[in-house]
Amino acid sequence: MGKKSRVKTQKSGTGATAAVSPKEMMNLISELLQKCSSAAPSPGKEWEEYVQIRALVEKIRKKQKGMSVSFEGTREDFFSELMTWGAECGASCDGFEISNFADEGYGLKAARDIKAEELFLWIPRKMLMTVESAKNSVLGLLYSQDRILQAMGNVTLALHLLCERANPSSPWLPYIKTLPADYDTPLYFEEEEVRHLLATQAIQDVLSQYKNTARQYAYFYKVIHVSHTDSLLIVGVYVWAVSSVMTRQNQIPTADGSRVTLALIPLWDMSNHTNGLITTGYNLEDDRCECVALKDYKEGEQIYIFYGTRSNAEFVIHNGFFFEDNAHDRVKIKLGVSKSERLYAMKAEVLARAGIPASSIFALHCSEPPISAQLLAFLRVFCMTEEELRDYLVGDHAINKIFTLGNTEIPVSWENEIKLWTFLETRAALLLKTYKTSSEEDRSMLEKPDLSLHSRIAIKLRLAEKEILERAVSCCRAKRLHFQKQLDEGTPLPLYEESDIALLENADAKLPIILRKLEEEDESVQEEMNLAQIKPDAACVDSSKTPGTRPLSFHSSFHLQGGKKEKVLFNVFFHSLPPKPHYKFIKETLS
Repeated sequence: MGKKSRVKTQKSGTGATAAVSPKEMMNLISELLQKCSSAAPSPGKEWEEYVQIRALVEKIRKKQKGMSVSFEGTREDFFSELMTWGAECGASCDGFEISNFADEGYGLKAARDIKAEELFLWIPRKMLMTVESAKNSVLGLLYSQDRILQAMGNVTLALHLLCERANPSSPWLPYIKTLPADYDTPLYFEEEEVRHLLATQAIQDVLSQYKNTARQYAYFYKVIHVSHTDSLLIVGVYVWAVSSVMTRQNQIPTADGSRVTLALIPLWDMSNHTNGLITTGYNLEDDRCECVALKDYKEGEQIYIFYGTRSNAEFVIHNGFFFEDNAHDRVKIKLGVSKSERLYAMKAEVLARAGIPASSIFALHCSEPPISAQLLAFLRVFCMTEEELRDYLVGDHAINKIFTLGNTEIPVSWENEIKLWTFLETRAALLLKTYKTSSEEDRSMLEKPDLSLHSRIAIKLRLAEKEILERAVSCCRAKRLHFQKQLDEGTPLPLYEESDIALLENADAKLPIILRKLEEEDESVQEEMNLAQIKPDAACVDSSKTPGTRPLSFHSSFHLQGGKKEKVLFNVFFHSLPPKPHYKFIKETLS
């Protein structure tokens, strides 16, 4: 199985600080845990708290300087060992090889011509690191006693990775040795690099991610409570494990197929992302992860997979990269009907019939038009007059007309359309004003040759958000003027007919299209809002989640959509979504 693994444990030596006493280290850990478990800071104080937590982490990092666990050799030195191990375990290793693709880093390169939808890669369960394998490892006793590990599979997986990394006889060493030595997630950003994210929509998640990771580290340091030279207790190594899991975790079914569990999937997780469809699934019959080709690949070309419909903010936070050609990029926008409004009860009722909450977080998309059917429906109800509301509550065909709320071809009225596009234009313009720099200034900064990689990623994200908002303002203005012209010219309003429902999806089910087609990003943000209410002492190691790994689905055969094999994948670290109630699917994961 290749050369035997040799692990080096480095202690204080040249360039290292003087050894710190266990008592002194425990005092620092206790201070960090207390700071990370305190009540959420008041609005506007989040950055101040982040700086304070970061200072404590850096103190601990300096005390541990010179202590680490590393492998002899570079990451690339172990790729052949990984491929050999994979072949011995029954994985497919003849259709590809691992190669360096410059700016994209390492990825999979076709070793022969591969046809679209051809099954070219499969990984058996025995190669996967899972929550289940963690329970059967040295971590098993702690898992059986600790409610945090039992509740948070991603944390369990991170500690499992740490334990196996320090074990010279671990069966997963051929895989662990090929993992990156560090990452480009915001956990690795310098303070000044994080500053570039201020005012962006990613900043709150970035600050929470850092706080949650620090809290987890401090909590498990105290729980494990062994010598401070133990590799599990080195803050830098813990951050590495967290990032490894956050950027790579996926859900797979348990062996009996009755539920899902988290896993790291060797070889397959070397694939880089591009736009497309999900092409990976889990074959329960053969008990292996399988991946078919997204398109035709010629020998020597890079093989890509689709990580899921993730925004660039999600890619940056959870995967550590900005994807230039992201067809699914979007900006969040929080909207709600005020409970103090006179028409609140009527609007809330119409929205409820459409399956839309009276207050939620929606999205402005990079596409044209920038809004979804769900957001269009919400805005139409939000801007309705009392007479219009009555028509959708008790008027002729009231129940069926709920189906038309998200249909661009059936406006409520010209006045309603003018109001909603005016409102959205104003909101997008206000969001643009919250940024400290202009788009032109960001473009100028990106031209600087000495800009660090992390700063470049942050500024690209900031600029992308502004460009989405700018396009939204422009689109809303055009829509507003169009409908104003319709009104001024006395253009007849399209007549509602029951047959129009046939134009909508799921019409035969007699349920609102909006209810059936709720957008994932809106649900994920709402989930984060709910999780934010969890008290710190109820989860010393945050129980919030993250959407961020490569997409994977599991079932006996691939899920077909539109005649093509679809793969679903999802990332679960600090802000991951819980699995959706789809029996055999997993939602967005891997990076």
